[in-house]
Amino acid sequence: MGVQVFKFGGASVRNADGFRNVGRIIQQNGDKPLLVVISAMGKTTNALEQVVNAFYKNTGSWSELFEIVKKSHTDLFLELVPGANSLPEEIVQILQATEARLKMRSLEEYDLIYDQVVSAGELLSSRILAYYLHALGVDAEWIDIRDIILTDSTYRDARIMWQETKVHTEQHVKPLLEQRKIIVTQGFIGKNADGYTTTLGREGSDYTAAILSYCLDAESMHIWKDVPGVLTGDPRIFEEVTLLPRLSYNEAIEMTYYGAKVIHPKTIKPLQNKQIPLYVRPFDEPSSHGTVISAERELSYPPVIVIESNQSLLHISTNDFSFVAEHHLSSIFALLAQCRLKVNMMRNTAISFSVCVNNVPERIAKFEKELGTEFKLIADNDLELITILHYNDVVYSEMKKDKLVLQEEKYADMVQIVARNIPKMKRRDIS
Repeated sequence: MGVQVFKFGGASVRNADGFRNVGRIIQQNGDKPLLVVISAMGKTTNALEQVVNAFYKNTGSWSELFEIVKKSHTDLFLELVPGANSLPEEIVQILQATEARLKMRSLEEYDLIYDQVVSAGELLSSRILAYYLHALGVDAEWIDIRDIILTDSTYRDARIMWQETKVHTEQHVKPLLEQRKIIVTQGFIGKNADGYTTTLGREGSDYTAAILSYCLDAESMHIWKDVPGVLTGDPRIFEEVTLLPRLSYNEAIEMTYYGAKVIHPKTIKPLQNKQIPLYVRPFDEPSSHGTVISAERELSYPPVIVIESNQSLLHISTNDFSFVAEHHLSSIFALLAQCRLKVNMMRNTAISFSVCVNNVPERIAKFEKELGTEFKLIADNDLELITILHYNDVVYSEMKKDKLVLQEEKYADMVQIVARNIPKMKRRDIS
């Protein structure tokens, strides 16, 4: 059937001009069956996180914060849809359902409430896009991805129930594509067996598009970004970064696993399993193919630098000063998984075990509590994890400049450094 799957992130739809650009790209690519996955508008996810925190942690007035979200989406809709003077019922229902959920004071856990509220961002943006496409004369069909993607109940990082999701895709998505309708749906969200909304982790819309590409045996998947494609470093951090026109699946998996933000880490594997090429393309230059990720292997790559900020290095030792043996490591890894702490780097010595993780204070506190009296934990915070793939001596030395290195691991084609910045000292004038 030759299906294309397009994913547009929040930067692509941050304002009315962004939606108009998305509309043009869709119109220019309507010659093949097309499924569009869309993220929340701009910084809406962050805004809804503030709403949840205000509701759950009493950090402010959640209703006032939610009014800001409502107004921004209302203003956007009225600007995009000619002749509209109010929101359509479908969008009003999303806002009302979210507000009603917040008014229900309950003892439910934070992560569950988070998913029910933050998911509104994708529902709103996808509804607005569908209405805008209709105004352009595009035959678009909005679908609720929660009727397609079934997950477990791990809120904020749900795992996909693949067989059920594939059946739902066959039943509900394929017939619409066969009618040559352009499908508009949401990224980032799914539903568990109890009917509760779940989310797939921050930036999870890439993963949604990959899931649907896999289930549809898509011809290709396209992620539209505010960068030219996959680069050798984050342009917000580094100057003179280079576009990588081609990447192998394995290379892309390595880059995303170690923290490259351009693609969600779980995106590549479903595509690799079906040999579906992924194009990472600039939305402000739609004719560019950007970077293509496929089974083709490059003979060599330039140095690629990935910086993960806000890291914690956890030093774990036994309280009885015994060796850290296999049974200790088994217990530690089980607790890391239970507390949902992602291991970015680790080192084991005779009497201690060190692990670099994302600094999520409440999860680290839970991990320390679960370690109990058998282990002692010391944490170094406010660190960076620097990963250099295909490193050379020049880049390696440059990345260590003005850094205090706490831990380092070198491999044949990669080096990882856990470090903190050293303030430049200036000698006082005491004369």
